[in-house]
Amino acid sequence: MRRDGRLSRMIHVLIHMDKRGGKTTSDTIALMLNTNPVVVRRTMAPLKQAGLVRSDGGVGGGWSLARAIDNVTVREVYEALGSPPALAIDAAIDHKSCPVEQAVVAGLHAVFQTTEDFMLEQMESVTLGTLARHAGETMG
Repeated sequence: MRRDGRLSRMIHVLIHMDKRGGKTTSDTIALMLNTNPVVVRRTMAPLKQAGLVRSDGGVGGGWSLARAIDNVTVREVYEALGSPPALAIDAAIDHKSCPVEQAVVAGLHAVFQTTEDFMLEQMESVTLGTLARHAGETMG
């Protein structure tokens, strides 16, 4: 299963946008991510819907932050991106009538739910501002 790297990429972009100030074009973001500006626009669209970024078209346009990064949590970005699956594993259901399989699936789903709940709680407690300051500490 391919891993979804959009969360880290978008947090990376949002922190750079904050450090740059002003507006950042899709072309500039595409260079940061080694991708196409169309992919950038498609990925940024749900962040705009969630009220995390704004966009202005035309000359001098681009993407800008809608809120201070100290007021944006990792969880908000994660949810704006559609809450992609956090785990690359899942419980297989091959024989629905098998009581052993039913017990295994129920037990694993409980573990997965507990893991996801913990992950979301942690994401809620970390702001992009915190990550930006940590990046500044490791760079300087």
